Amino acid sequence: MDDKEKLSNPKVTIQTIQKHDFRFQKRFGQNFLIDDHVIRKILLAADISKEDTVVEIGPGIGTLTQYLAEAAGRVYAVEIDEKLLPILAETLSSYENVTVINQDILKTDIRELIGDAETCKIVANLPYYITTPIIMALLEGGVPAESITVMVQKEVADRMAAEPGSKIYGALSLAVQYYADTYLAANVPPNCFMPRPAVGSAVIRLTRRKEAPVQVKDDGQMFRIIRASFNERRKTLVNGLRNDPSLGISKEEAEAALTKMGLPLTVRGETLSLAQFAELSDLLPESGQ
Repeated sequence: MDDKEKLSNPKVTIQTIQKHDFRFQKRFGQNFLIDDHVIRKILLAADISKEDTVVEIGPGIGTLTQYLAEAAGRVYAVEIDEKLLPILAETLSSYENVTVINQDILKTDIRELIGDAETCKIVANLPYYITTPIIMALLEGGVPAESITVMVQKEVADRMAAEPGSKIYGALSLAVQYYADTYLAANVPPNCFMPRPAVGSAVIRLTRRKEAPVQVKDDGQMFRIIRASFNERRKTLVNGLRNDPSLGISKEEAEAALTKMGLPLTVRGETLSLAQFAELSDLLPESGQ
């Protein structure tokens, strides 16, 4: 398909929306891409080839899907809004390698979806309101994806890639980096979407790690400790741990662990690396959850 005929051309997007009398649904956080350069940056970051099976989350009217179909061997587009199905049937009619599935991605069995393919690459322009639940479900759920390349709110992308000690470093940073290597591929201004979002966006690629970067006895316990450490950022790590009733850790136990690690008792959670949280988790008594 000629680029002028694709949905990345704003005129084509407007014509398509008007033809089908489509109304944007705020509850689905719909913002359609209308910039060819940004789409090509997504494809470059995702490193899509004809050997790849791609799962796209939230294809919308099929803007990014058209490019994915031309680059990949097979594309499964999972769309929750049934009102978009007739539009997708039209905009993707010339691509035989695309299958549209009307489902909630959080209720979709991706392993079953991709069938004989051993792995896939996930690509998405994610709704801001549900970005974190989707990312964590994909990472924690053992989805057979070698990479996840997504457009998200810039602030969220920055948090996912943040390093210890920064103001935006937190539980999300540690959770994402436990499962994947992060690569910030591009910043995207609001004028690349229709309708325009109120904030900037960014493209981030998460490449799943073959092995966890740290060894820990119980990663569930480690993440409970991490969450407790950031629940009250202004408080010391010791207070954050003892104030979380689900952990059942005393002030004395927290202080003893930090002392053994050679850390000051006034240390805050935002300064600890993933490796230090793993060590701390192994030193503290198990919460039994």
